[in-house]
Amino acid sequence: MTTLNETHDSTLSSWVASANTATSDFPIQNLPFASFRRRGSEEALRGGVAIGDQVLDLAAVAKLAIIDGLAGDALAAASESTLNRFMGMGLPAWSALRLALSRALRTGASAEAMLASCLIPQADVAYAMPCTVGDYTDFYTSVHHATSVGSLFRPDNPLLPNYKWIPIGYHGRASSIDVSGQAFHRPKGQTKAPDATEPSFGPCKRMDYELEVGIFIGRGNVLGEPVTIEQADNHVFGLCLLNDWSARDIQAWEYQPLGPFLSKNFASTISPWIVTMEALAPYRQAFVRDAADPQPLPYLSSDANSQSGALDIKLECLLQTEQMRNAGQAPTRLSTSSFKHSYWTISQLVTHHTVNGCNLRPGDLLGSGTQSGPKPEEAGSLLELSAGGKNPITLPNGENRTFLEDGDAIIMRGFCAKDGAARIGFGEVVSTLLPARG
Repeated sequence: MTTLNETHDSTLSSWVASANTATSDFPIQNLPFASFRRRGSEEALRGGVAIGDQVLDLAAVAKLAIIDGLAGDALAAASESTLNRFMGMGLPAWSALRLALSRALRTGASAEAMLASCLIPQADVAYAMPCTVGDYTDFYTSVHHATSVGSLFRPDNPLLPNYKWIPIGYHGRASSIDVSGQAFHRPKGQTKAPDATEPSFGPCKRMDYELEVGIFIGRGNVLGEPVTIEQADNHVFGLCLLNDWSARDIQAWEYQPLGPFLSKNFASTISPWIVTMEALAPYRQAFVRDAADPQPLPYLSSDANSQSGALDIKLECLLQTEQMRNAGQAPTRLSTSSFKHSYWTISQLVTHHTVNGCNLRPGDLLGSGTQSGPKPEEAGSLLELSAGGKNPITLPNGENRTFLEDGDAIIMRGFCAKDGAARIGFGEVVSTLLPARG
């Protein structure tokens, strides 16, 4: 389990002035990673670190040759077009580079004069996928979401009997995952109306989002060698925000007996910045299972997981319709939630995923599943907010929504904040639904 160290000191400030504002997502205590280039350029993609409203160009820093040793090796790997090699180096390398960058970016650092030339305004950059995602597994970790959705389809038995015993997941599609800014066409597929005798084919009519946390694997494991829950933390590089788009009417027709397929594989969108698990260490909380519920089996339980397996990440989802955008109106908030409500911890997901010998690789992505809280207004999808389409949501400009319309953009944000610790933000993930192709 990652412990607190000098990089977490809430009194640290940076010579990059924008990192010192109370509302910044990217103070010196954060230092998340992304892959970027200057917008509109043909420059090579390379790794960057967010500091305030700037991007520290790691390839430019590497050329200065002012960071050596393990941190220098990690810097060279993080300077590449994708972060996969850096992610695979493991916790000692991640931590060494984080410490070196923290010291170089602090107020009064001797490296300021040299590093100032390596900064690029975030407003001037375009992001790419931070790593090559070889495999993607989506879990179902919110008991509130599972119960709410189950109640729509199985009022007398909303939770299936295995839910509280086993982290439920399915293998998703990695090729259609893209970074914030993704715009995609409304998917087509088979659907079947309740009163129809046979299915029909056409554009999805019940398009939805899912507010999730993405979990990036760092160091992998050898095929056949499970990752124990005591080891799991060392295999997770960091987290992002994830919008796992869902075509609800296609899903309802296809999901039995083998689960989601075309209803999920057309698009998933992630935020560009990966916030490291080390940066999130101050926000770990005790993981507590309701005493009336089944307790995790021994392979899914450890003292460390019980003491600090949960994470308090505040989440919000906003909608900007095409009409709002054309009128210059700001997005409107649909819901807020927190990752602390997750029924399973990150370590439990990694452990369960590998308990049968499955090998994870650097850059593999795990989705948390829709993060709904215990209150109705904390729902992480329109399916829940509109009660399956029965209760339309009235927006401030008078428009109504049960599910998404063409031109709608969904914005998701996340951050951690509490007294005595620096605010750690994730930035945002934005994506837009386009009309179905003719």
